[in-house]
Amino acid sequence: MIVVLDAESLIPPYEQLRSQVATLIASGTLKVADRLPAIRQLAGDLGIASGTVARAYRELENLGLVQAKKRGTFVTATTKQSTSKLVHDKQGPFVKAAEVFALVAWQIGASPEDALKMVSKALAKYPVRD
Repeated sequence: MIVVLDAESLIPPYEQLRSQVATLIASGTLKVADRLPAIRQLAGDLGIASGTVARAYRELENLGLVQAKKRGTFVTATTKQSTSKLVHDKQGPFVKAAEVFALVAWQIGASPEDALKMVSKALAKYPVRD
């Protein structure tokens, strides 16, 4: 399983990991019954705390995409309902950019209305594609 975390990103590492694993499941790269790397192993490989990986795995389990068992964590996304929760992850960079924008807007104290005005103004610079 190939996962790359961006240490400079405003998106927390657990969310980057959760999103990337969810995308691997949605794309079929990870299949039902595939075992995810052990928490300690993946944490060591990525240079992050074990708790960060554990949180990402818990969130994936809450989505019904994986299940923790005695011998590890396994992909369990077998229903359309589980995989439908991944739709936003397929949009990848767009969703991440929106999350970063929302975080920055919140950090500077912009109102939702002002933030949306700024997005509309920025989008107006680009022609609409068919």
